[in-house]
Amino acid sequence: MKKEKVSLGELTLVGIKVRTNNSNEMSPETSKIATQANLYWRQGLANNIKHRVAPGVTYCVYTDYDSDEHGEYTYFIGEAVDSANDQNLSQFKALIIPKSRYQKFTTEPGKIPNVIIAAWQALWEMDENDFGGKRKYLADFEVYDQRASDPNNAVVDIYIGLN
Repeated sequence: MKKEKVSLGELTLVGIKVRTNNSNEMSPETSKIATQANLYWRQGLANNIKHRVAPGVTYCVYTDYDSDEHGEYTYFIGEAVDSANDQNLSQFKALIIPKSRYQKFTTEPGKIPNVIIAAWQALWEMDENDFGGKRKYLADFEVYDQRASDPNNAVVDIYIGLN
């Protein structure tokens, strides 16, 4: 994977979320992320989000960590908006990611979800030196843009928050 240190300003996202942990995500019977992602994409939920900044660019965020990658966290899938006002709050939740520093990893082209699973497995093996700093465990996220439009040949950026 290619990597690059970046700083991003505050992001406001609107989407859906679920609470899970990596132990549950290892089994199809207990996995919640695949169910949420399928719900989001198959039902075209993004089309119901108002004030979209870049329609079609999806953020999959791991946030509200209890501890680190071994504890509970919230998985959030949605899009960036320029305003969280006027959203259908019975359907969607808002998430604000404060400005922060990240190590951005860009995957090689591959089939979804395999390319994402392989990327995260590699990331879990990394340490502070590989990340260029200590992980923040505030918000880490994947960005699916036009490079991910072909699910058999997708390229995805993964942002790991740093202290």
